[in-house]
Amino acid sequence: MLKLVIGNKNYSSWSMRPWLALRANNIPFEEIFIPLYTDQADKDRILNVSRAGKVPALIDGDVTVWDSLAIIEYLAEKFPQAKLWPEDRARRAHARSISAEMHSGFMPLRNECGMNLHRPVGAIKLSEDALANVARVQEIWADCHRRYGNEGPFLFGAFGGADAMFAPVVHRFRTYAIEVKGDARHYFEAMTDNAAFQQWTREGLAETIRIERFETV
Repeated sequence: MLKLVIGNKNYSSWSMRPWLALRANNIPFEEIFIPLYTDQADKDRILNVSRAGKVPALIDGDVTVWDSLAIIEYLAEKFPQAKLWPEDRARRAHARSISAEMHSGFMPLRNECGMNLHRPVGAIKLSEDALANVARVQEIWADCHRRYGNEGPFLFGAFGGADAMFAPVVHRFRTYAIEVKGDARHYFEAMTDNAAFQQWTREGLAETIRIERFETV
């Protein structure tokens, strides 16, 4: 069975992505939790899995894949029936493009609105750069809804790799009371209604480990 090594569900947006790609598509896997930013023993456990020293990491026999987007690509190849990427080439290019944009961009939003499910819901003053990120994310969601919304509630119809990449932003918008408007709202509501998303949320809220560096906002 596949093994997915993840960090704290309360904080680890990177871990959330491949976990959702697996769970939402009913792909069996064993979950291995290693607490983040604790002691040297846990750091060593992560290094034993991935020399990058970070989670998530997927273990498939003698193959180890690290980095959330690389894991999703691996899963898409191993489980083509899950259709993590659209079958149509143009749509697949679109899905990969917005996933890569999410993977490498939006740093002001990430830095100012860290993922923390335990944080009481409430707005903060965002920088102009973070507000531009908010607008761009909602532009992506609205555009996908207008193009593909008649095929299902997610970015390209059914839940796929792009949805896994954007799911943590839904939590950020909720936690920091960021208004989601217009056609983008359809996607926000579809994600919060998703069973796998709700399971991650419940289990994250049940965690008791507190990481002080993530409790400053």
